[in-house]
Order: sequence, then C-alpha cells, then structure tokens
Amino acid sequence: MAYKTLLTVLTDLKNADTPLTHLTALASTWDAHAEALCLGVDRSQIGYYYAGANAMVVQESLTRSHAEAEEIQAHAEDMLSRSGTRWSAESGVCQLADVGRHVAFRARFADLVILPKPYAPGAGAELEPVVEAALFDSRAPVIVVPHDAQPVTAPKTVVVAWNESDEALTAARKAMPILQSADTVRIVVVDPAAHGPERSDPGGMLSQMLSRHGVNCEIDVLSKTMPRISDVLNRHTIDTDADMLVMGAYGHSRLREAILGGPTRNMLEMATVPVFMAH
Repeated sequence: MAYKTLLTVLTDLKNADTPLTHLTALASTWDAHAEALCLGVDRSQIGYYYAGANAMVVQESLTRSHAEAEEIQAHAEDMLSRSGTRWSAESGVCQLADVGRHVAFRARFADLVILPKPYAPGAGAELEPVVEAALFDSRAPVIVVPHDAQPVTAPKTVVVAWNESDEALTAARKAMPILQSADTVRIVVVDPAAHGPERSDPGGMLSQMLSRHGVNCEIDVLSKTMPRISDVLNRHTIDTDADMLVMGAYGHSRLREAILGGPTRNMLEMATVPVFMAH
C-alpha cells in the first residue's frame, strides 16, 4: 500500500516547522497529498468555573484560540504553497480535553500522520493526546519527528523493534513502503524469550515475510545490558546510524505507561530519529 494522504496536526506555531518540513518532503517523494490541520487549543479548562469567571473569560479564551489557529494556518499555507506538492490546510478551535476527538476524525482518513515529538522541552500538554488519538482512535500509523531530525525520504538503514507482539507486527506491516525503500532493515530482538515460539530463530519469521516483499533484512539479537529496553533500542539506533525506528505502540495500557513509563513513552522521550509507530 502506498501512502497517498499525509496529515499533520499543528497546535503551536513554534513546533510547526519540523512536522511541516517532513510532511512536504515525504509528500513530494511519494506523490502524495499533504494535509495540515491547524488547531487553536483552549488550554484554560473553562469548563470548570472558578470564582469570578464569566462569559467575558470564555469569550477571551475563544478569541485567543481563534487567533492562534489562524496564525498557524497562515504559516502552514505559506510553507505548503512553496513545497510544490498537492496540499490543503484548515483550522479549528477546541478545548484541551476535546482535542483527541478532532484529531481522530481527521486522522482516520489519512494513510500516515506526521506529528511533533510530544515529550520534549517546550512541548504543549496537547501533544500527547494528539499522538494517542491518531494511534488508537483512528488506527492510523504515526511518525513522530524530533525537533532536529531530517526527513526520511530515502532511508539507508531502518531499525524494526521486534518482540513477537501484535503491535510490533502491525507496525512492520504498515511501514512496508518505507521498509521496501530502505537499503537495509535491521530487525532488533532484545532478550528473546527462552520458551517463546521463535526461541530457535528470533525474528526469522518476520524476516522471511519482509524479504518476500523485497526488503533486505538483517537480524540483530541483543542482550538487555541497560536498565530499559528503550535504552538498548536507542543506543542501537545510534550505533547503526539508522534513519528511522519502527515499533509497535503501547503493549501495556496507556494508563500504566503514563504512570510507570514503558518502551513507547521512554523511546519517544529520548528519540533522536523519526519513530514510526502503529497499534
């Protein structure tokens, strides 16, 4: 399946350039349509009335959010119009608690969603629910791009994190166009289960499936020599000079990951290359 509709969701002008740069570069490479949803997010939580709050407070919040949305849309239209790709952009306003619904509705009709890194200095509180809405409510694959990462239009090396889970397999399948374009795909298995179905050949079945699609695969079986699996994956991504990491999202519940952490959250916190995720 080719990616023909690419979507980005922008909620803050200062975090808009990186996802727009990736969006236009990938749309140009894949001859796809680039879409930008520009949201002015009301972060004041005015649904809870504090002492002295009145209709003027509500109106002021809405006016500010509308102005932010229009400013973001103008910036997006400027970048998109100079990209030479087919594009569209629209704006809207929502409260922080309702941002996921707006994102999910648009993302469900996209082949791929490109979003800024949620756990980073200066990242707004709305970025995490934006990523989760795209992944879980729309079931679209998502590429999360760190601030200084370069667009992956012709990847040389892509790392696929493999743990035999449904999420990891879904991510590998949905990333197929990217994997097919890579020079080398490294299937990384960290501490494979001693009694699992792939105990004698970790990553072998995935490698076979991908190779039949023309993907050049190598399998790296690693020991968990660092406290977290995400640490091992991140180090291996750097050591192999990989352009992208492909992984399944949230094997545990989102609540557990939010409270205790997990490979998905930890990887997004430390990612230095674009991370392709699917659930």
